[in-house]
Amino acid sequence: MNHAQLTALGRALRLLGEHGEALSAETPDARLHEVKADLRRALDLLDETVTTAAPATRCPEHPNGPVDESAPDLCLLCETRRRAARRSEVDGAYASYARRAAGPAASAPSRYGVREDRPQPQQRWLPELWNGREWQLCGTPRRDRREAELFIAARRRAPRAAPAYRLVHEFTDYEVVRIWGHPARTDIEPMSNPANPANPGNPGNPGNPGNP
Repeated sequence: MNHAQLTALGRALRLLGEHGEALSAETPDARLHEVKADLRRALDLLDETVTTAAPATRCPEHPNGPVDESAPDLCLLCETRRRAARRSEVDGAYASYARRAAGPAASAPSRYGVREDRPQPQQRWLPELWNGREWQLCGTPRRDRREAELFIAARRRAPRAAPAYRLVHEFTDYEVVRIWGHPARTDIEPMSNPANPANPGNPGNPGNPGNP
């Protein structure tokens, strides 16, 4: 925004403020038409002044970056970075790297290796939904429980949300950690056509065992 654009836009906005202060129930239509013309003039000045697109996220670092609806600032780049940091914290990757950087530890040869040489046990959090008959996976397994709960909270606010969701902790076994909603079992009714003679449930079908 140059100085001329700044001066013109400020004058147009101050003029609109004066219109707002003078507005009353007795304001004639001719004055309202003047207000509408000044509003259009101010909008035209704004269109000439603004050269970038509206921010898609609430992130000051990536205002026009990719969007992640489950992120608090809607920024996919920052949320990916936060997820990587949480995974490193949960899996202990940074601690093992610090131990390796400190220097090689003196250890005796072993056929099966020492504990530090073996991979750490992994754990995952599985988001699942109730489809009316059974639980099914509804998203990518997460390494962080809070991230998985935020994902389920976003799914529950969706227009076509499932009747129930649950979070499953996968480690050496499966453990149900939390259930949202009421997973009541519902039977799916088969499609039937009473006018179809090939339908076994049709009373007029001679092959129906219940038909005399």
